Amino acid sequence: MDSYEKSLQTLELPSVLTLLAAQAVSETARANAMALRPSGDRAVVETRLGETSAAAGMMVVKGSPSFSGVKPVAETLDRADRGGALNTRELLDIAGVLTASRRVADYDAQRQGAETVLDRLFTSLHTNKYLEEQIRSAILDEETIADTASSELADIRRKMRLAASKGRQILQRIISSPSYAKVLQEALITQRDGRFVVPVKAECKGSMPGLVHDVSSSGATLFVEPMGVVQANNELKELEAREKKEIDRILRQLSAACAGSMENILWDYDILVHLDVIFARAQLSYQLNASRPEVRRRGGVALRRARHPLLDQAKAVPITVELGEQFDTLVITGPNTGGKTVTLKTIGLLCLMAQCGLHIPADSGSA
Repeated sequence: MDSYEKSLQTLELPSVLTLLAAQAVSETARANAMALRPSGDRAVVETRLGETSAAAGMMVVKGSPSFSGVKPVAETLDRADRGGALNTRELLDIAGVLTASRRVADYDAQRQGAETVLDRLFTSLHTNKYLEEQIRSAILDEETIADTASSELADIRRKMRLAASKGRQILQRIISSPSYAKVLQEALITQRDGRFVVPVKAECKGSMPGLVHDVSSSGATLFVEPMGVVQANNELKELEAREKKEIDRILRQLSAACAGSMENILWDYDILVHLDVIFARAQLSYQLNASRPEVRRRGGVALRRARHPLLDQAKAVPITVELGEQFDTLVITGPNTGGKTVTLKTIGLLCLMAQCGLHIPADSGSA
């Protein structure tokens, strides 16, 4: 650790950044919040503070935009761009970014009042409701592709239901027949390897013509697929193979559509993460009852009723300090545990917070 990072540790900036990260929603935004470092460029600091103030002002009027569903999709989209087929989870993650982009754009569309430094970020979002709805209407959840994902899939599944119903009807007649009562171990229908079977007593296997698919651990029961059901089960297996093939086609088609919008989706993802961090800074400002500090061209410090951000804001003893205008040397004296170290750390930490674009827990007019 170099001396600069050690100074940040000593002044407890990482602890403040941990508070900031807790306000962010997406995993990447939390990581970016923890990686935030003070800037020595006045223009950068002013931009950061302006963003925080703009977000805080918006939150007063209508709360924070929703950043839920913003997950990393760069690697996923890269694979799709190279012709790979994405799975349902990956496609839903992309849909999550598209949904978040649309919601955040809608949030900005409802905005009223003067322009802010955040306008350029909001207006740069692309949104793609068509692709979003394509994915969500086709994929109900990670395990389920909707019948309506394609007309072919709907037709296949209709035929699957008919084949399964036909097989069950034949089996139902068998287990309900008095002539098979002594042959069956139990009057029930079950499945083995995806095929409908009935449990037959081992000593009666000759009385139930069919294919044996399994044997119980005791050997007393055979799971037999009656010959009358074989055709229906064969049809069902063929349809299941067609279903899988059609689902693979649907996933490849959706993957290709995502690849076609890759650049816009990645752009929106980056903007959403950036906005997530900005609104986290605004949320922390409210949490600390903080205000925007002024950035002086000549340097110097003027803190009015400043509190250390890691102390209980209701109990922290505020300090007022000025340095750099009428005098450039300050001597702090007092007894042990009198607050000298806390005062020095408060001054240093609040300067670092301001350089990070964070509002500081001090009265307005502080600089």
